[in-house]
Amino acid sequence: MHIQPYLFFEGRAEEAAEFYAKALGAQVTMMLRFKDAPPASGDDENCAPPPGSENKIMHMSLEIGGAVVMGSDGMCKGPAEFKGVSLALSVADDTDAERKFAALGEGGTVIAPMGPTFFSSRFGMVTDRFGVTWMVQVAP
Repeated sequence: MHIQPYLFFEGRAEEAAEFYAKALGAQVTMMLRFKDAPPASGDDENCAPPPGSENKIMHMSLEIGGAVVMGSDGMCKGPAEFKGVSLALSVADDTDAERKFAALGEGGTVIAPMGPTFFSSRFGMVTDRFGVTWMVQVAP
C-alpha cells in the first residue's frame, strides 16, 4: 500500500511541475491534458474545468527523490489552497537542505528559517509560490 499526495494547483500545475523540476530535480512521469480525455457525461460534467481550459493538466505524476506526488489543475477556479497539510522533504546533508529550502522559498514565504534543532542538524518550513508548505530537514 502507498499513500501519495495529490495536489490541485487550480490552473498552475504545469508551472508547478517546471518549478519542482528545477528546485528539487522532480521528473514528470505522466502528464495528461483535459483535451485528451474522452467527452464528459453525467456527473463528470461537474468536475470539468471552465471552457478554454482544454490545455490545462487533468493529471500529472512527479517523481521526487523516489516518491510520487500527483497533481492537477483541478477546476481552474481560483487560487489553490493547501490548508492543514505540509510535505516533508528529508535530505542527506546540511548543504542539500539549505539548497532545496532556498529553491522552494523562491517566490514563497519562509515560515521557520532553516537552522539546527534538537531533532535535526537542519530544519526549516517554507510555503512555496504555489501555496504548498514544505518541511525540509536533514534525515537523522
